[in-house]
Amino acid sequence: MRIEIKKFGDVLVSRQAGREAYAAFLPTLKNIKEGESVLVDFSNVCVLSPSWADEFLTPLLERFGDNLKLIPSQNSSVKLTIKTIEEILKKDFQMWDQNEKPKSY
Repeated sequence: MRIEIKKFGDVLVSRQAGREAYAAFLPTLKNIKEGESVLVDFSNVCVLSPSWADEFLTPLLERFGDNLKLIPSQNSSVKLTIKTIEEILKKDFQMWDQNEKPKSY
């Protein structure tokens, strides 16, 4: 499954908005098969704050573990936010290698 973060907006800054985005997306997550790759795509996101990302990405990481893969972004806001969340959680997100075929995708 591919999650296009831009569907939630291009300026993603509040903890409450991140919580609401995750809650809205929960029904879709129920369709993901065990072992399936979950790709997170930050294309066309201008601003991503650590608070929004924490509310949306942390539960995904807890639920899908190494099956959660972030598509690398050149956006400095996204890169710094991911780094910040990794430091807080003391866990690295898996980055998707474009040569890798996602499982069940």
